[in-house]
Amino acid sequence: MTRTPTFEELFRDCQRTAVHLEMRDAYMKSDPAFIDWKAGVVLDPAERWADWHAIVTEATSRGVEVRRARVMSTPVSEYIRFEYDVTDGLNIAAGESVRWLSRRDATDIALPGNDFWLFDSSLVLVNHFDGEGENMEVELTEDAEVAKLCESAFEAVWKRATPHAQFDLA
Repeated sequence: MTRTPTFEELFRDCQRTAVHLEMRDAYMKSDPAFIDWKAGVVLDPAERWADWHAIVTEATSRGVEVRRARVMSTPVSEYIRFEYDVTDGLNIAAGESVRWLSRRDATDIALPGNDFWLFDSSLVLVNHFDGEGENMEVELTEDAEVAKLCESAFEAVWKRATPHAQFDLA
């Protein structure tokens, strides 16, 4: 039985690109950081998610292009507001590029059924969540057709989406 590489190993082994497509309006609402944010606690994303910050910073410093696109409903959910609030200090600060696309503007884009990470256009880490956005399980595939669909979907969303610095939650 082959061991599935860790997320850190996938990033470490990545040579050119790591792209992430998120399509849910809420994730793991039991996350202590989300609970703290809802309670008004000021978060320092680079400190709170130091491991994530280190993984992405290391990859981007090697020249890996890391991009994240979020497809979300409008008006946005409370969880999307949380993600938006931490994006500058977490994702952007680590070297990621982030864009946002209203679900209304994605109707004609063929999207996979699940969120995913695509590494170097060939290795897909599929994220499976339950109906509440909890209990993430992952599935790793090198299936060329799956990678092609994911890359096509991501690029279509990316082309149409608004860069984080210009995105308005209102």
